[in-house]
Amino acid sequence: MPSKQVAIVGAAVSDCGRVPDKTAMALMGQAARRAVADAGLTKADIEGFGGHGALLPPVEVSEYLGLRPKWVDATNVGGSSWEVMARHAATAISAGELDVALLTYGSTARSDVKRRVRPSAVAMGTGGVLQYEVPFGPTLIAKYAMVARRHMLEYGTTVEQLAEVAVAAHEWAAMNQNAFDRDRITVEDVAAAPMLADPFTSRHVCLRTDGGGAIVLASERVSRDCAKEPIWLLGSADATSHVSMSEWKDFTTSPAARSGPAAFADAGVRPADIDVCQLYDSFTSTVLLTVEDLGFCGKGEGGPFIASGVLRPGGALPTNTDGGGLASCHPGMRGMFLMVEAVRQLRGECGPRQVDKARLACVHAMGGFFTHSATLILGRQ
Repeated sequence: MPSKQVAIVGAAVSDCGRVPDKTAMALMGQAARRAVADAGLTKADIEGFGGHGALLPPVEVSEYLGLRPKWVDATNVGGSSWEVMARHAATAISAGELDVALLTYGSTARSDVKRRVRPSAVAMGTGGVLQYEVPFGPTLIAKYAMVARRHMLEYGTTVEQLAEVAVAAHEWAAMNQNAFDRDRITVEDVAAAPMLADPFTSRHVCLRTDGGGAIVLASERVSRDCAKEPIWLLGSADATSHVSMSEWKDFTTSPAARSGPAAFADAGVRPADIDVCQLYDSFTSTVLLTVEDLGFCGKGEGGPFIASGVLRPGGALPTNTDGGGLASCHPGMRGMFLMVEAVRQLRGECGPRQVDKARLACVHAMGGFFTHSATLILGRQ
């Protein structure tokens, strides 16, 4: 992590859920304006810009926003892209290249289905080395389901333990007025949902929504004068593992096993010090591997650990406190929303779902098929 302090000073989401009257660009713009206002800044203060939506490079989005940035980031490693961009921005700010950077995301994934359009021709699983897997028919859902099955085989994990990830997410979503699915559910409800890829029913799989988000990062000098309490980026790391299934050596260990320990060491804290987690939950098995690989429990212990209720409101490791991608919002890539919710929790802005005395947050995002991991440690002064 850079030696000079860098903070997130603005965080916001756009309208989310069903937003048929807005384009992905409009959602990015809405989130960006809200985040800049949240920081108490103006677009004239923005010197760096990073982000993308479906087929929307940052140079086009920055023009749409009326920006003329001197620093641009177009990193795309799937759902963890924005955590990597935050790390890049922090490095640039710390080096004195700029004082303020804006990161954005927007997607109309749900509305695109209703309109029967595909906004991107580069969907993971259709090109490059993955073309050799496609003829055999493995879908992204099926790949994550195979991870669950492998974990069950090796460690005795049960489908009921996996279901608790979804149950906990819905408990949090019930307290979030902006969550897409606010219904509380049970383990039995998860089991009774339509089967998609054994052992996954639809309740094990993330939502498909519209939505956008944005954060503003700033130097220590600027942060002290912003409208809200700055949330400091204390540690960060990322790691890449594989793209194709054949190149993943162990289906029960993700690259979080490398990015997590490195980020904790960078911040000088331990997993036991964390008050609140925002973990990528594209599928229930994503959370299962993540809690193990980040060190919140031992390898193979994730099933009983999760089943004990630690992720729920009042649990020892409150996780995905907005409802996560399983119940709140998932427009295709969720990394941005993890950072926004972490900032809001650390500021104490979350109302009925607020975690008491939250001072340290772990944000962890996953891209692709457990392909890339990015971990951030955020904290109050």
